[in-house]
Amino acid sequence: MVTPQILIVEDEAITRNTLKNIFEAEGYEVFEAIDGAQMHNILMNRNIDLVIMDINLPGKNGLMLARELREKKNTALMFLTGRNNEVDKILGLEIGADDYITKPFNPRELTIRARNILQRTMQDTPKVFNPQIQIEQYHFNGWTLDLNSHMLITPDAQPIKLPRSEFRTLLHFCENPGKIQSREELLKKMAGRELKPQDRTVDVTIRRIRKYFEKYPATPEIIATIHGEGYRFCGKLEE
Repeated sequence: MVTPQILIVEDEAITRNTLKNIFEAEGYEVFEAIDGAQMHNILMNRNIDLVIMDINLPGKNGLMLARELREKKNTALMFLTGRNNEVDKILGLEIGADDYITKPFNPRELTIRARNILQRTMQDTPKVFNPQIQIEQYHFNGWTLDLNSHMLITPDAQPIKLPRSEFRTLLHFCENPGKIQSREELLKKMAGRELKPQDRTVDVTIRRIRKYFEKYPATPEIIATIHGEGYRFCGKLEE
């Protein structure tokens, strides 16, 4: 098995060294950066599997760097920060972070969450079998979800590179058309963890996905809210 490579972006030396020791003890290869410049340099020269990033950084903050990362790569991303407020968490998730943990943190919980992210993201693109025909694309209402590129292709053929959580959510919907999906089920698919009180990860992800469809007024409702139960995929799948 390939050894996962983790990049820690943290300007506080004690925290950075603590994280390095924690993940090296778990068998990961760990790289360090104190700011955006060092982060980009490492990303250009290494095949990083997971970025663990603080928000409070010198120069560009973590939210700005996360946007830059998402424009260029689909590398898994976890925020580990002392900024414990709902606005920052929602912004982080909207940008496409796979998880958001606040300091002080439990080392065991941190390594479990990181492992869950890596288990999902280091797997090959999920394939669905029919059982004889391998599905590579789903087509619905003029849209296409491409399983190989993780692209959502619009009715006018514009490709949208989906963050991992959005791709996994849409894939799960396409695999289960018309079936109500609870928030618990969806979070398990997109993040591999249990739903906790006040956790809005699923709702934020659904809202981001809906924004793509809303830009095309001719598109009917694709994801319906079923109050008290969850969400349902209403798209009409094509052969």
